[in-house]
Amino acid sequence: MGDKEIKSAFELAMEKLEKMGDSTEEERTEWKYVPEGEKLGVRYIKEDFDLFGSLNGFSGNARKYVIQGITEVLIRNIGLPHTEVAKKTTKKAMDALKMLKNDKVKTEAVLTQFRRLFDHYATQGDQQRKQALMSLKADFEDRLQESAKQQGMAVVGKIDVEKQPQFLQEWHKMQSQLDSQYLKLMSEYKQELTTIS
Repeated sequence: MGDKEIKSAFELAMEKLEKMGDSTEEERTEWKYVPEGEKLGVRYIKEDFDLFGSLNGFSGNARKYVIQGITEVLIRNIGLPHTEVAKKTTKKAMDALKMLKNDKVKTEAVLTQFRRLFDHYATQGDQQRKQALMSLKADFEDRLQESAKQQGMAVVGKIDVEKQPQFLQEWHKMQSQLDSQYLKLMSEYKQELTTIS
């Protein structure tokens, strides 16, 4: 059975190679240079790197596809401002996108939508998360106290529910639910950015 799977995978690879032989020059250029752009985009995000200087080595269709690859990486690196690192990464990605996109007006309009979303996340969203945390803690404390009472145990002092695995599980689930509305909008904005030239 193992040999058959290997042979099948080999056959699939051979079919792909045959199809590549039928590909156009344009497709081969895209296949070569989009990954190059992705590598440059990752390097730019991870380190202090002259992204725009690196583009000088490409022209024509190669440059177009390198920019496409870079853009895909930059858009993927726009995220909710959970931490300072996430904020810096997002800002860096958005700043580069502003420079790479040809339609500056549309690009700035979408980036402004992102900024508003992030401001809301940091203000009202933060308040929602704090209220949800307090409510969950109170509810969890009550449940633990009731459970202890039913088992005939006396609870002395306050229970630190934040160290309870079940509490942490419920809190992570609640955070995901609270973040989902932001992530949905972010996904729409990212899609919009992708379509801008």
